[in-house]
Amino acid sequence: MRRSSYVNYYVLCLVCWILLGITGVSTRSHSLVKRFDGIYTGPYFDSNTPTNITAQLGTHAYLPCKVRQLGNKSVSWIRRRDSHILSVDRTMFIPDERFQAIFGEADTWTLQVKYVQARDEGEYECQISTDPKKSHIIKLNIVVPKIEILGDRDMYVKTGSTVAIRCVIKQSLEGPFYVFWYHEGDRVLNYQLGKIDIQTKRIEQDTVSSLVIHNARREDSGNYTCSPSNLDSASVQLHVLNGEHPAAIQRGISSAPGGCPTLWWLAGVVTLYSSHGSRLFVLVLLILMVLYSKNPSYIATER
Repeated sequence: MRRSSYVNYYVLCLVCWILLGITGVSTRSHSLVKRFDGIYTGPYFDSNTPTNITAQLGTHAYLPCKVRQLGNKSVSWIRRRDSHILSVDRTMFIPDERFQAIFGEADTWTLQVKYVQARDEGEYECQISTDPKKSHIIKLNIVVPKIEILGDRDMYVKTGSTVAIRCVIKQSLEGPFYVFWYHEGDRVLNYQLGKIDIQTKRIEQDTVSSLVIHNARREDSGNYTCSPSNLDSASVQLHVLNGEHPAAIQRGISSAPGGCPTLWWLAGVVTLYSSHGSRLFVLVLLILMVLYSKNPSYIATER
């Protein structure tokens, strides 16, 4: 009798355990169906995914594409101008190593373009392999800074004077990592102290690099080049004069104002049809006219 009671008790417990298990599974399955029924619609692009990205020439550009509920689908990047498939997930399909597909946090697939060039500007398509395919287009804009040296391309200074050459980089999103100065194309001046001072400052969206030469000498003459990182360079020609007149160096006889080619043409005609004495007189007269046209105060000074 007692043994029968124990058996009945264990059978009752077993039945209850089975019933609770079935009920729990049924309830859990129902909750799962209820959770996804009418809500899950497949992959979609996050509304915060940008449509425009701006990068400076020579820097790295990052095009983020946020995809939610991707599941077992793939994400591809396509360059729109030539329909070139750049990547599928993490696999690259372009030999240009500057391009890289990076999967990061928050379900973001980022297309990285290193050391962007002007030809990289354009539209890029982030595509999900659904049927039909879903696409999000991002426009990459490239900013090309302008570099110039203030003043004329030829600078004329006297021996012993202080020379200031200023190089300005305009319309830049960020300043260059460095600005090197070269003399005659090969001498780096950034490491010469005392005679030469170089300062580079960021002023709003412009970068100004100043080269100052103290007590300029004839050997300081030559070409000076401002060369920022990842950008084009700009040059200026410095002439250190030791008593010479700048106009005599800057312009030759053929470039003197007042129509010097015409004067030489007249000289040739007169020479052909004149005597020896007249030729000498005309030649002297033409030389005086050329000197006067180049520097009107020259004759008065000589007197």
